[in-house]
Amino acid sequence: MTHLWVRAEQREHEQRVGLTPEGARALIEAGMHVSVEESPARAIPIEGYREAGCEIVPENSWPDAPREAIVFGLKELPDDGTPLIHRHIMFGHAYKGQPAGRVLLERFRAGGGTLYDLEYLLDENGRRVAAFGYWAGFAGAAVTLKCWAALKRGEICGPVSTFRNSQALLADVRADLDATALPRPDAIVIGALGRVGTGARDLCRALDVATTDWDQPETAHGGPFPEVLEHEVFINAILATPGCPVFVPASAATAPRRLSVIGDVACDPTSEFSPIKVYDRVTTWQAPALRVHDDPPLDVMAIDNLPSLLPAESSVDYAGQLLPSLMTLDNLDAGVWGRAKKIFEHHMAQLQGGAT
Repeated sequence: MTHLWVRAEQREHEQRVGLTPEGARALIEAGMHVSVEESPARAIPIEGYREAGCEIVPENSWPDAPREAIVFGLKELPDDGTPLIHRHIMFGHAYKGQPAGRVLLERFRAGGGTLYDLEYLLDENGRRVAAFGYWAGFAGAAVTLKCWAALKRGEICGPVSTFRNSQALLADVRADLDATALPRPDAIVIGALGRVGTGARDLCRALDVATTDWDQPETAHGGPFPEVLEHEVFINAILATPGCPVFVPASAATAPRRLSVIGDVACDPTSEFSPIKVYDRVTTWQAPALRVHDDPPLDVMAIDNLPSLLPAESSVDYAGQLLPSLMTLDNLDAGVWGRAKKIFEHHMAQLQGGAT
């Protein structure tokens, strides 16, 4: 019997989950055993899982789960260096040369476990089967505009926290923008036709922020892209991958520009493929904006778990996208799971050979 173990998230400010009680019930009815860890932070209460027939287990007990269990979470594991013996479904952030990614892969090598990276669950056409992208774009554009409003007040954006729903988030940002008593900024969104870009554009439109929408046709020439500096706000919705153009070079900080706020929703600053070269670390809920230049100011918003600002809506949406793939967990060597396993094995072979 396939055993899926849904772990509690251990990262601060993380309330999302990749499986709803309704989805858990469907898996159980299909013959799976589903264990769900207790969690005081999870946006969806534990009682729903109990009523669905799940086994309820203590928070953070996954290291002691049966060896055959498939451990399912979203964000990173505790960075304690312990060998990973299980099969894990999670966002590993391990395949683009990130220093922390190599450490994670070393832990899998030491324990003999396997990573099924959620970012690399792909259909036969290479498209991700499930993504938080829309809500990342929606929330990312919201925080980016909050950073712009704070900058116009002569400040750096203060802490952010979860919102009960998207309407509450819109109301909060609208109040910030209105309080500046200034016209709305203009924004350029690169990756506008994808999930992330669509979410960003929907947020901007709801707040009467005009956007210039770019996608592959506008970026195919590879740059440079002086148009980015001609907008007040830039929202990057394109993941860092080999061959990705540089949209904001390091020289942009001191160049003549209207640009004052960058929202790097894709947020992969430690990757060599990052298209934004004016910053080198993620920002946080406590400090959403990083000031990378003072005169004139240039702030970067680069929170790496943006959908967590809307944990209930983003969880339900993502879990619905992922459930059809979870229903096929009885065969991890085929379909989306087989493709993800091959990607993992490829990077493990590179690790074995000393490649980074």
